[in-house]
Amino acid sequence: MKCLAIDSSCSKMILASRNGPRTVTLSLDIGMKQSERILPSIDYVLSQNDLSSSDLDCSVLCSGPGSFTGLRLAFSALKAIEMAHGIPVYGVPTLDCIAFPYRTADFTVLPLIDAKKNRFYAAVYTQKEELLPPGDYEPAEICAAAATAAAANRTVLLCGPGKEAFTAALAALPAHPPLSLTEFKGSAATTDALFAFAEKALQEGTAPLKDFEGPVYLRASEAEVKTGA
Repeated sequence: MKCLAIDSSCSKMILASRNGPRTVTLSLDIGMKQSERILPSIDYVLSQNDLSSSDLDCSVLCSGPGSFTGLRLAFSALKAIEMAHGIPVYGVPTLDCIAFPYRTADFTVLPLIDAKKNRFYAAVYTQKEELLPPGDYEPAEICAAAATAAAANRTVLLCGPGKEAFTAALAALPAHPPLSLTEFKGSAATTDALFAFAEKALQEGTAPLKDFEGPVYLRASEAEVKTGA
């Protein structure tokens, strides 16, 4: 598989290219400068893997939730490649990508993105079921869903860029159900998950994103809130 993957859903932008068994990954913790670096970074990860955009079988991105601006940048870049060379684009929910490395672990998995204003983009997964669907939640709502797993003596694994902020928010709650929490200390590359989803999509003939499909935000933008749109 020849594929380009981008996760620009948070301040740390991750880009990677896959050319058969070889993978080149670039991680840039650059916040608001993503717009300046995304195109040169795409050129870099492709060239370092002896690829050009026209060589790709597909591209894949984190489709949200996450940064409004970051998500739009990745969609714009990959859809431009699609228009130029007919390369299909696949989208994968960001929280699914964060949870992917732990999908077979004997934990309840809680992927987290700090959505600010004391809210979090989160979901709660076990090996067999989804205890809380991906959404925009207050800490107490997340805690209540995770408590279902805690009642069964299951450890809750916190992962994703919002895990530290959630731990702090949980400590500030006046009361919450007891939870056995453990925190993943590393930072698994979401692009590895993106490649796995893309490869499966190609094998199964899954339809790529349609022209009109864009980021999944889960929350209205500041402009929409102010205008009531």
